Amino acid sequence: MDKKLFVVLVCFFAAVLMGCSTLSGNSGTSAKSAFLEPQSVVKFSDVPVPAGFSLDYKDSYSFESSGVRVGVLRYTGKATTDQVINFYKEQMPMYNWRLLNVVEFGDSLLNFDRDTETCIVRLLPKGNNIILGITLGPKSQAVRKAEKSAK
Repeated sequence: MDKKLFVVLVCFFAAVLMGCSTLSGNSGTSAKSAFLEPQSVVKFSDVPVPAGFSLDYKDSYSFESSGVRVGVLRYTGKATTDQVINFYKEQMPMYNWRLLNVVEFGDSLLNFDRDTETCIVRLLPKGNNIILGITLGPKSQAVRKAEKSAK
């Protein structure tokens, strides 16, 4: 066999074998991974949403003016309730949100707050999907005054 032909065949098979290993569809993380990653584009930059969750525009509303933000956002995606709860427990403190409590009974509710705002994350299992509701709004003046006097 000619040396040039041999080199060409070796290069061809090496390229085919390397190409096949990337065609398996596995990008290094399993779809059933225990951890969820945040999306890069979200409605509010300091309220993360798990990657793969889609915003339901017709059932969502947000308003922002003069530092006041209000939103009722609804997302749908594939994950377990535990994965989404753990996602918010890990991610929200990175944006200066403080976890107040978690209520789990059918639906799951996670309540967060910070200086002037509250955020409620509601999880509703629906078949293989999770319907994720995020409600964001300002704290009432009475709550903010009570917190200031307690400090």
